[in-house]
Amino acid sequence: MNNSEILYFDYQATTPVADEILNEMLPYFSDSFANPHSADHVLGYKSSAAIEKAAQQIANFIGADSDEIIFTSGATESNNLALLGLAKGSALKGSSRKRILMSEIEHKSVLSVGPVLEQQYGFTVETIPVDRNGYIVATEMERLLEEDVLLVSIMAVNNEIGTIQNIDTLSKIIRPHKAVFHCDASQAPMGINMNNFVKHVDMLSLSGHKMYGPKGIGALYICRDLQDQIEPLIYGGNQQNGLRPGTLPTPLCVGLGAAAEYLGSPQAALKRDNLRSRRDRFVAMLLALPWSAKLYGADCQKRHPGNISIGFKGVNGQDILGVLQPYLAASSGSACTSGIPEPSHVLRAIGLNKEEADSAVRLSLGFETSDQQIDEAIKLIDMALRKLSESSSFSM
Repeated sequence: MNNSEILYFDYQATTPVADEILNEMLPYFSDSFANPHSADHVLGYKSSAAIEKAAQQIANFIGADSDEIIFTSGATESNNLALLGLAKGSALKGSSRKRILMSEIEHKSVLSVGPVLEQQYGFTVETIPVDRNGYIVATEMERLLEEDVLLVSIMAVNNEIGTIQNIDTLSKIIRPHKAVFHCDASQAPMGINMNNFVKHVDMLSLSGHKMYGPKGIGALYICRDLQDQIEPLIYGGNQQNGLRPGTLPTPLCVGLGAAAEYLGSPQAALKRDNLRSRRDRFVAMLLALPWSAKLYGADCQKRHPGNISIGFKGVNGQDILGVLQPYLAASSGSACTSGIPEPSHVLRAIGLNKEEADSAVRLSLGFETSDQQIDEAIKLIDMALRKLSESSSFSM
């Protein structure tokens, strides 16, 4: 069985590189290979110009200026640079703001920074609760916000349950307290219109492989007025205003810029609407199967247009995925840390018990997903559930 025969429903884990984006990248692996930081010859100028163009494309996509775009290796590095960079800079300046807030459903690349901030830099890190749909409890966030809060970090679109936060409303609550607002927007380009998004935030993280670009590249938007408060995590050069030194990978930067332009186009907006319609059809078909099922997270119109987080009562999500191999690719709702399976922190945060959290399966659709693939997936999932029902006590 080759990859083209496997039904792919894991687009929130990674997207393929779109053909038009790959075509933009290819010349910079061969013909235009020069170091973009070689300032003494024309080939270096050409690579540097390609980087500048990519930064401008990303800036246009989110409503920023190109000098506010810092290229990174991906969203994990962007999140670390945002949180650790600001905290280190603040500590060096002796700031009295010693508290950091982050939502309890953040990606691990944000949550895992918390203990480092506490143990190495003396910050107090507190989590903001969410409701059963995954929305920030605004009253609780407002209660936590005081003049000693340095940073608030809230993701735009959740990677497991697809909930889309109202960043505009949250920003209006945060701004009066003068805290820095960071947003992990890795899942946002596929989920929402990003036009002028940065007017609500001070820092924003992006990841190439979540938006039809290449792996190994991401970006961190840092508003111009904040950049002198960020301490770099690595040292060795003055590239990118000294905030993230090192030779930039020209083909990957070009790919991220092209991906930003691609997802900011009217054609992508239409594809996003079509994606939502296909997702809604898939959800209706899943819920119509003769098995007790529940959709986890926000209503379909208020979540990532390709996201389905669903649990079938009495059956483990990983067992379903195991039976589906090698015919269908999707993800369970569980995280695995140090080889020890444990319930997803996102699903537990929205109030699910262990059995419910363990039942979760995330099916995520992309622009390429067809109605035929959905029909085939429904048949496979139904057969998997029937097979599991024959070998266990779970019921319809």
